[in-house]
Amino acid sequence: MNNLSASQKEFYQRLKLILWERWDPIGVNDGDDEWDDEYDSYVPHIFRLAINGSDVEKIANSLSSSIKQNMGLEPNLAHDLEVAKLIVKSKKEIIG
Repeated sequence: MNNLSASQKEFYQRLKLILWERWDPIGVNDGDDEWDDEYDSYVPHIFRLAINGSDVEKIANSLSSSIKQNMGLEPNLAHDLEVAKLIVKSKKEIIG
């Protein structure tokens, strides 16, 4: 992460918050910060997708795939699309 620009670092941190506060597919965000790093392992991949210009659908599909493959749960594509829209919007606001 050292080779990222200041705006990329800011977006990376925002992405961590989005996954924790808005995505939270296993429902561990109950206001307690004990689990606030639960989704950190997903940040680098989603970050790369967003930085490389992936569209909302591709990011949402990646989120859904992670839920199904890594968590063994059934994804909610509509929710993942909303989260992906927020990710893309945040990237545009911070990085351009």
